[in-house]
Amino acid sequence: MMPNWEEIRKEFESSKITLAALAEKHGIKLGTLKSRKSREGWSRGSPKKDATKNKKVATVEPVIESTDLTDKQELFCLYYIKYFNATKAYQKAYECAYSTAMVNGHGLLRNPKIATEIERLKRERQQGIFLEAQDILQKYIDIAFADITDFVEFGREEVLDDLGNPFEVNRVKFKESTEVDGTLITEVKQGKDGVSVKLADKMKALEMLSKYFDLLSENDKKRLQEEKLKAETAKAKAEAERLSKENTVDDLEEIVIVDEWSDDDDN
Repeated sequence: MMPNWEEIRKEFESSKITLAALAEKHGIKLGTLKSRKSREGWSRGSPKKDATKNKKVATVEPVIESTDLTDKQELFCLYYIKYFNATKAYQKAYECAYSTAMVNGHGLLRNPKIATEIERLKRERQQGIFLEAQDILQKYIDIAFADITDFVEFGREEVLDDLGNPFEVNRVKFKESTEVDGTLITEVKQGKDGVSVKLADKMKALEMLSKYFDLLSENDKKRLQEEKLKAETAKAKAEAERLSKENTVDDLEEIVIVDEWSDDDDN
């Protein structure tokens, strides 16, 4: 049975009961109670703190509510929510060798009590309790899925020359600053060839979203997979072009060498 935190808080603030006695009375762990008290700003004999004035306190750390887990299992849940890596979470919680963590980490995820607590922590995060973390995650989503057409319009258009004859030219038109998300732009530069716009690092954003894949919506998960495929394809194409250029240079050098040998033979 889950503890009634509202009732526990009222009892603490309206009496002189110690935290240890309160924890024992309601069958909860003292550490969990202390974390809850700190996070929500419980107090006695003075006005309650306005939680909206100190959002950072509410976003510092998640709190384990299950009373059925060991201290190590609680740590595993907290580390898993931070890293979303069972091996790393197990290694940090149990302070063991990497090989041991690889074997046992995923096993803990299959423990029903641990799985339930992790899912609860995920729901809290998705519901906005950890506002700062969610804001950062959303910013990476915006960067990863940003498209150049969000900032500029380009294409071909028909114009007339001095004699009135139509011909096509390339056209690039920047959107007004009030129409775009300027936080996704890291640089706008005026050069001899015109104006250039540089967007935030898309690859870094994709890497971060991959790390926190479990927190994404199903739609964002699908978009992430598509963007990663595009990035990998573009990288492979660039590498192929680089190798092709190197091979071309090698062929030219070989021709020059052969020609030089031919001259020597003539002599």
